[in-house]
Amino acid sequence: MSDTREIVGIDPAAVTRWFTALGIEYATPLRFDRIGLGQSNLTYLVCDEAGRRWVLRRPPLGQLLASAHDVVREARIMSALESTDVPAPRILGVLDDPAVAEAPLVLMEYVDGQVVDTMTIAESLTPHRRRAIAESLPHTLAKIHAVDLAAVGLSDLASHKPYAQRQIKRWSGQWEKSKTRELPELDELTGRLTAAMPQQREVTLVHGDFHLRNVITSHATGAVTAALDWELSTLGDPLADMGSLLAYWVEPGENTGGDFPASTLDGFPNRAEMARIYLDRTGRDPAALRYWHSLGLWKFAIIAEGVVRRAIDTPQNKAAAGTPTIERIDAVISKALEIADSAGF
Repeated sequence: MSDTREIVGIDPAAVTRWFTALGIEYATPLRFDRIGLGQSNLTYLVCDEAGRRWVLRRPPLGQLLASAHDVVREARIMSALESTDVPAPRILGVLDDPAVAEAPLVLMEYVDGQVVDTMTIAESLTPHRRRAIAESLPHTLAKIHAVDLAAVGLSDLASHKPYAQRQIKRWSGQWEKSKTRELPELDELTGRLTAAMPQQREVTLVHGDFHLRNVITSHATGAVTAALDWELSTLGDPLADMGSLLAYWVEPGENTGGDFPASTLDGFPNRAEMARIYLDRTGRDPAALRYWHSLGLWKFAIIAEGVVRRAIDTPQNKAAAGTPTIERIDAVISKALEIADSAGF
């Protein structure tokens, strides 16, 4: 464990007092260790002297874009899911008091299992286990998209207006605020996605960032036991989530996977198989999914550019996964244009 004096972004004494206020049983001292490979909300493993474990989340350091990295909103969504069959960690406490902590904090249960977030871990799995994990991903998305919004109190989480229009407006704005360069290819893609927006036929809960690195899987079966990182969750078109999953799901010979081309390993199904699993279970439109695949890549490129910007502005936000390269971001945009060409928009 890291020395608590070296933990960036956390005041151990304040968090310890918060544990007491929440009535959580613990044995001092609490120890903190930053975990995860992401560079968005910061995540810490909290351990006590008795070996009990919890997970703590806070926004990134530095200047943030408006509405980004809202851990309190994220906690609301995860709390609402406690009564559903969506696998998500249970929320234990939310602290949003500037007098106590410099940023909002969310405490949640620790879910034991395997996170496949490095190539070393992915390569250690058998082909059979890789396939079991992969097949669980679209099934988990189907569960998320089946949540009864009214029953869990999330009907007012976000606008019910057409999701593609909202996404393009939001992420175009994020691009303008966080880009490190001019990129005509991305501007072209934005125009094509705007002109080809599909009709919205339903409104569901949308995770917003669902991929292999953002789930915990069972050591025994490979099934998803917890979906993580709900900060981008909203209401919208469910195919957007499947499109994003396909955007992350690189195939052999592609160069968009960066340091994590796990889905190219033997045993992981290809994108067509992943799409079929989801579409067979949900009966949704395969033609519209191609649009959302292209948009998912477009959004991924914008998010990656934002990570580059934050790493430049506040180097302490850098995490173990490293910073995306310009070459990879360009390759993602090129792939999105290729899919748009094949889909005819």
